Amino acid sequence: MRRDVLKSSLAATLLLLAGCVTPVLVPGAADVKIVRSAADVAACTAVGNFRQQPGQFDDPRNVIVGLGGNTLFVTQQTIGIAAGPRTIVAGVAYHCPT
Repeated sequence: MRRDVLKSSLAATLLLLAGCVTPVLVPGAADVKIVRSAADVAACTAVGNFRQQPGQFDDPRNVIVGLGGNTLFVTQQTIGIAAGPRTIVAGVAYHCPT
């Protein structure tokens, strides 16, 4: 019985730690701007769409760089638990002049 409790505690701890892993950014992803106003991308060229797959977390900045963009216009996001961080669900990748 005691061994089962220890295994359960260890499993719960590992699951919590797994949720705290910081995603690795590809080169250039740290420079991607995330905007929520259409005015911010008025002078930009759309290069693709982003949609987060259910049950996955892909850092959208990595995807935007892969599409050739440098700006993400957010079109859909979730509201975090207890007003915590929001998760970007969908958006449009733009390449904007620098």
